Amino acid sequence: MKTLLLDIPSTVDVDDQEILMVIAARLYEKGKLSLGQAAQLVGLSKRGFMETLGQYGVSISNYPSTDLDRDIANAKDYHI
Repeated sequence: MKTLLLDIPSTVDVDDQEILMVIAARLYEKGKLSLGQAAQLVGLSKRGFMETLGQYGVSISNYPSTDLDRDIANAKDYHI
């Protein structure tokens, strides 16, 4: 695992947890971290991380629209 040291100006009113959440949310959104990896980075459960993502403007459905189109097509061909 990489270690990162950030110098944040003292005039910025943000705590360590919020900084971690911003980084984890953005890396998850870009597909660089899985949901579990991002949650672990922040120290939250997967559920807790998913519940918090919306506050950062990130959807828990992190799939390209092409995947959704393919899933819908596959579902139409599936019969029980």
